[in-house]
Amino acid sequence: MIRHLRWLLVLAAVTAPVRASRAQSPGGDPPKGGGDTTHAGALPKGYAGSKACADCHKTEMTQFAATAKGTLLLSHPRNQHEALGCELCHGPSKEHAESGGEDRGSMLVFSRKSPTPVAERNAVCLKCHERTARTLWKGSAHEAANLACTDCHTMMHQNSERANLRAETVTETCGRCHASEKNKQLRFSHMPLGEQKLECTSCHNPHGSTGPKLLLASSPNETCYSCHPEKRGPFLWEHAPVVENCANCHDPHGSNHEKMLKASRPRLCQECHGNGSGHPTAPRNPAAAADMQFVFNRQCSNCHFNIHGSNDPGGKAFTR
Repeated sequence: MIRHLRWLLVLAAVTAPVRASRAQSPGGDPPKGGGDTTHAGALPKGYAGSKACADCHKTEMTQFAATAKGTLLLSHPRNQHEALGCELCHGPSKEHAESGGEDRGSMLVFSRKSPTPVAERNAVCLKCHERTARTLWKGSAHEAANLACTDCHTMMHQNSERANLRAETVTETCGRCHASEKNKQLRFSHMPLGEQKLECTSCHNPHGSTGPKLLLASSPNETCYSCHPEKRGPFLWEHAPVVENCANCHDPHGSNHEKMLKASRPRLCQECHGNGSGHPTAPRNPAAAADMQFVFNRQCSNCHFNIHGSNDPGGKAFTR
C-alpha cells in the first residue's frame, strides 16, 4: 500500500509541470465553453476582429451565430486560426471596417456577383474541407463548370439540418440546377427520394468522383449493385446490355413504366430484338395462326424471366 502511494506521489510531481505549461501556453487548447474570439492572442496585421463586423452587420452576425460553424468560430474557437472568426473566410478586413464599409480592400466576398474569382473563393473552403468527400474536387465536373461552394452551401443561414445546404434537403438543393432529374421523381415509378429513404448523394458525389456522372462507384452497374446485389452475378448466361449498363433499360431517376424501364414491354425488348429474333414484331390479329400472332397482353419476360442473367444449363434464352 505504501509503495503504491509513493508511485502516485512521484507521478503527480512529474505531470504537474506539464499540465501547468499547457494551461499557460497561448497555443494550447482553449478551455471548454470559451467565448472571446481573441482568446488565442493578438490579431494578425490587417485583421479587425469579429466584434468590428458586428458593428455594421448585426443581423448577419446573429444569423451566423445560430449556425454550427458560427457557434464554433464565434464562441468556441479551438485554436488561433479559428479565433479569426469572420475573417477566417473573408480574409483581413481592417481596411474595410475603418472605411465604414466603403472600401473592401483585400476582403473576399462570396456572393454570386462577387468580383473574386470562383477558384479563389473555393480555395478558402478547401483549406478546411479538402479531405474525404472533397478529395477529388479538382478536375471534377462541377469544378470544371465553375461552380462555387456557395452555390450549394450557405454559411450565414441555417437552411438545412446538415451540410449547410442552400435548400432544406439534398434533393431540393441539387434540383436547383438539375430540374429534369428532380421532376422525374414525380413519375409513376421512381427511387424513394421523396420518401427520404434515398437522396442524390446516395449514388453521386457532387464533390468529385472517379466514375462517370459523379457516381460513387466506378460504373453505373457497380452503383446499382450496392442496392441490388442479386443482379450482380456472375451468371453462366449473361445478357449483354445488362452487363454493359443498367441504364440501357432503366432510367434511375424515374419513369412512367414499371420498374423504371425506359419503355414498356415488349417495346423495350424489341428495340434490340427485331425480326431476326424468331418472334413477330408487329401487332397482328389474335385470331391468326399461333406462329404469326402477336403476344397480346403479355411480356417477353413471361417466358424470358431471368433477363438479368441465368445460371441454368438450359437458360441460354434466359427462360424460367
